[in-house]
Amino acid sequence: MTRLSDAFAKGRPALVCFITAGDGDTGANLDALVAGGADVIELGMPFTDPMADGSAIQAADIRALAAGTTTADVLAIATAFRTRHPAVPLVLMGYANPMVRRGPDWFADALDVAGVDGVISVDLAPEEDADLGPALRGKGIALIRLATPTTDDARLPAVLAGAGGFLYYVSVAGITGKQQAAMASIEENVMRLKQQTDLPVAVGFGVRTPDQAATIARVADGVVVGSAFVELVAEHGAAAPAHLQALASGLSAAVHGARGARA
Repeated sequence: MTRLSDAFAKGRPALVCFITAGDGDTGANLDALVAGGADVIELGMPFTDPMADGSAIQAADIRALAAGTTTADVLAIATAFRTRHPAVPLVLMGYANPMVRRGPDWFADALDVAGVDGVISVDLAPEEDADLGPALRGKGIALIRLATPTTDDARLPAVLAGAGGFLYYVSVAGITGKQQAAMASIEENVMRLKQQTDLPVAVGFGVRTPDQAATIARVADGVVVGSAFVELVAEHGAAAPAHLQALASGLSAAVHGARGARA
């Protein structure tokens, strides 16, 4: 987990960028995000029933699956990314079924070979940690947990048990996309979470613009942006990399400079 730890230990907030594997030229799109200043990459594993995702990422999953994208393809994309970008953290984000259907040890071994740093399994509850967590941790791969506005102080210890990498705070009680929580709610919950864990807290869901990202980065350790990038892939196709890099560049400048702006 050294790459993930390093990404959040630069004395400034981190920018976490998401796109879906198999949607367009994923390798070129990932390279564009890195060139634009992404500190951490989240690579979505396409799934037939992405229940936590809004229309943009649902459509990306459909496009990727229609193109024949498999788990083996996702691992190949990850392996190639690690060869090109040995220092950039790579996290796979998706749903439990593709991760556990061959067994947790198979999945953990495959991620270890590919150079993956962490996993976000959206629908794997802390009570089901044994289905994946021990195998990942045995390979030094972080199981990144999700906290939401409804994760109260009684529930939080279960969420944090066995968690690694960073804590992903889902800022809205809903799906990915265009809705955004009030900043007062984000600040209150981030401060509450940071009192209970030493893990960095990254905020996502509904973040689309540099201004939004900068505001969140003044209180959080990281900002996650996904749907805005996925929409650019859908809109621009083969020409997407230039647009992805431009958006990532604007976001990274805003996130990295947020603490100075507050001062």
